[in-house]
Amino acid sequence: MIYLLSHEKRDALTKITSMSKERNKFSDAELEEFKELILHKLKEAHVDYSLLVGSLSHNDDHGTDDTGRTFNMMEDGSETLSREEVAQLAARQEKFIQSLQAALVRIENKTYGICRVNGTLIPKERLRLVPHATMSIDAKNAQK
Repeated sequence: MIYLLSHEKRDALTKITSMSKERNKFSDAELEEFKELILHKLKEAHVDYSLLVGSLSHNDDHGTDDTGRTFNMMEDGSETLSREEVAQLAARQEKFIQSLQAALVRIENKTYGICRVNGTLIPKERLRLVPHATMSIDAKNAQK
């Protein structure tokens, strides 16, 4: 069977092949730079997560939340909605923390920055913006 590739697919395949002949992993110094960046972001993420969880558990209201409360259904509904939104933010933050921790494992394994779809090196600029990225922009766009 003969398969014909479109120009786009052939160009993409050529690009992937040529990129794989270039560098296929970051140096130890580059990995250390990313490790420092991730550790900084991880520290900030833990602080944010703690604030969100504290907000959910009412640890930060000093017991004055129910003082003089009127039983207004609109306020109760609004508070419930707000708590649900905070819970969603906390869940997203927890997932972000897990992604950063996984990136640290990839750094230790020296597989950090390698696209899991096509095996090419993810550009440093992308990793500086999204340090837990596991796919290149091309692979991410092709996924959509």
